[in-house]
Parts: sequence; C-alpha cells; structure tokens
Amino acid sequence: MEKIVSLCKRRGFIFPDSEIYGGLANAWDYGPYGVELKNNIKQRWWKKFVQEREDMVGQDAAIIMNPETWKASGHLDNFSDPLVECKKCKNRFRADQLEEAGKCPNCGGQMSAPRQFNLMFKTFIGPAEESVNIAYLRPETAQGIFVNFKNIMDTMRPRLPFGIGQIGKAFRNEITPGNFIFRTREFEQMEIEYFIAPPKKDKDWQTAFEMWRKEMLNWMAELGLNVKHDVYELNVPDGERAHYSKKTIDFEYQFPFGRKELYGLAYRTDYDLKQHAKFSGADLFCTDEQGDKFVPHVIEPSLGVERTVLAVLYAAYCEETTPAPNPSPAHSSREKGEENIRTVMKFPYWLAPVKIAVFPLLKNKPELVKKAKAVFNQLKSEYNCEFDDNGNIGKRYRRQDEIGTPFCLTVDFDTLEKGDVTVRNRDTMKQERVKIEKLGEWFGKKLK
Repeated sequence: MEKIVSLCKRRGFIFPDSEIYGGLANAWDYGPYGVELKNNIKQRWWKKFVQEREDMVGQDAAIIMNPETWKASGHLDNFSDPLVECKKCKNRFRADQLEEAGKCPNCGGQMSAPRQFNLMFKTFIGPAEESVNIAYLRPETAQGIFVNFKNIMDTMRPRLPFGIGQIGKAFRNEITPGNFIFRTREFEQMEIEYFIAPPKKDKDWQTAFEMWRKEMLNWMAELGLNVKHDVYELNVPDGERAHYSKKTIDFEYQFPFGRKELYGLAYRTDYDLKQHAKFSGADLFCTDEQGDKFVPHVIEPSLGVERTVLAVLYAAYCEETTPAPNPSPAHSSREKGEENIRTVMKFPYWLAPVKIAVFPLLKNKPELVKKAKAVFNQLKSEYNCEFDDNGNIGKRYRRQDEIGTPFCLTVDFDTLEKGDVTVRNRDTMKQERVKIEKLGEWFGKKLK
C-alpha cells in the first residue's frame, strides 16, 4: 500500500489536500493523471450504463437539498454510527470497529459509553446561523433521484422497468476515515435507481436484481479487476442492512489492507417514493394499463468513484524483474544499462490516463523535435497524448510505465529518412516500426 501511495504522489495521481498548510486528515486532491483516471472511469460508466441502454436516463441533482428530504428519507433519525471516546487520550472511534470492546486501540485506556453520531454535515442557508436555516450536504446521491421522479415521469414518459443514473458528490462526517482514499468525508458516487413494477410474487424483483448483479460483475472485469479471485459477494444479513433494504449484496474487494466493500447492490422496495409522497404530498405513482396507480419498487446499484480508483490502482500495480528490453538499433544505447526491475501500471488501455507518449530521440536535435511535435499534433486530437523529451529514452520509458501509458512512440533519424517511427508496447516492451501515415489506423485497432 505504501508503494501505491508513494507512486501516486511522485507521478501526479493523488496529492495530500492542502499540503503546503500541513494537509487535512483524510482529504486528497487528484493531480493531472489522477483526474484523467477518474474521468475515464466516470465517462465509461456513463456511456455503458446510461447512454448505451434504452431503459436509462441521466440527471444531476443539487448537493444542498430541502432539509425535509432527509426527514422523509430517514437520514435524520437513522443515518448514524455508534461513537465512543477514550477517557485517557480523548481519541474517538466507531464502537463497532473496535477489536476489543471498551479498550482504546491507541493507548489501552477505557472507552466511554457509545452514543449515536449523525454522519451528515450540517450547514446554514443565508447569513444567520439559526435553526430555521439549517441545511445538510447530501450524504448520498440517491435522494436527488427520488425527489425528481415525478419530473422525469412527466418529461420523459418512460415505461417500467427504467432507471435514472447520476454521478455526483456526497459527504459523510465519518468518525474514522482512512486507508488512503478508501474512506473519506468527501467522495463521488455513480448510482442508479432502477424502477420496477411492484412484485406480484415475493420473488418477482429478483430478475432485475440478478441482471444488475451480473452487470456490476462485468463492469469490474472491464476495469481489470480479477473477479474470480479478488471480488467476493457478501449477502448482508438481517439487522445489518440499511433500514430501507430488503436485500443487499456488498461486493467486497481484496485491498492491500483487507477485504472491504467496493460496491453495493440493494433492493430498496418502495420505501423512498412512499416516504417522499407522504412528506411532500406529491403524487409519486405510476399507472398501469388498467388505469390503476401504484408505487414502483427500486433496485439500486451503487458504485463509489474513489474506491474504484483505489481498486484499479492496486489491480494495475506491477513490479517486474525482466531482462533489459531489446531496443531497436536506432537507439539501442538509450536503453542499455536500465535496471531489470521496473514498476508498471497495467491499466486496461481504455482506462490509462495517457494513451500515447511521443518522444524525439534527442532533444538537442531540432529536426527530431520538430518531427516529433508534428506527429504529436497529428495524434492528440484523437487520443490523450503526452510529449516528452526530458532524459534518455530508457528513463522516459520507465516514467511512462509508471503512469500506465500503453504505447511510447519515438521519432529517430530513420524517421527522417524512411517516414516511420518506433512504437513500444508497455506490457511486452516489444518495439515495432510503423509508417507515420498509418499511425491513425494502427492505434485505432489497438486502442478502440
């Protein structure tokens, strides 16, 4: 885990938040490669689960909602964790996560009796900090979908079953955040509320539930996770599920710090829409072919962006002990002597922050730099590319390996004579000469 954290800082994936002021505990900023990685995940999720499906639409709801939303949803009464405090060192912990009940894991002191701690961040609307102006940062994105259910029905006229997808920020005042970006107070969710007709039989909802279970497993495989060996399905038992859930599966992943929840899939029944109809007085119903009204039930696939980032970083991280790569004659001296241990992020090609790195063989040869810039400009409109002329070729290869770039392209003296370039594969380290006019077609087959 320390190696991943170090690489993220060194290579511009993830930085400690407000670092020049000493940082803020468990808050993180995403650097140039980190934001590209996040965007690739979110864009692919949106395309796969919203744009490519005929039964899905999207939305983007506000972060600060009418406080009545959280009364109706039950968050004001139920969204809490048991908090205990050490009487000696004054550190606070979640009571249900202590290895030894009543004993402080830091100093061994005695713990206080547990009390419920609401996880929602409280704020105020307007200049006066008065109770009538209290509002909350949303602790989940789901309620923004439920309160817009009527608007979606009125404008889009969807037929059941259908879903509403959303990507957005959520905030939870966690008692004990930690494990790098695994548990933070500010995070992003990729959530779907999939509305189905009320079950006529007790198990009718299971068809939709099973469909989304398979979709989530396919998504994890697409991310490059080893679904057979590193992903586990936990059926959350009665008494441990959220108050609205009739069935929940936690998809757990084998992180470096243990097996922890990555995603969740819940059958929320009709709880949320009924609650919002009751508190708001709005008509949140559907009508069947006979004209009878009913409240739809809901299947909810919930995916966290940050936990996805952490899982793919761990899955992609690789240290290889190999012989030095076989360089092309044009720049053989540039890779000789490189260490035979390399760190490489083996992201799936679609997920890699940078797809192609373009190098001139030598930075002090204007004709090579000019030609490399021309090739870079040719490719950058189609792919996220990076131009690099800093250091020798071997070091540039290693730098690109550590950020997961699938292909490195070198413009050398043969390029000026023959019009071809050397393309090096990240995973095999094999090199191939490709004509410049064929690069678009060549990369199209590899990256699309």
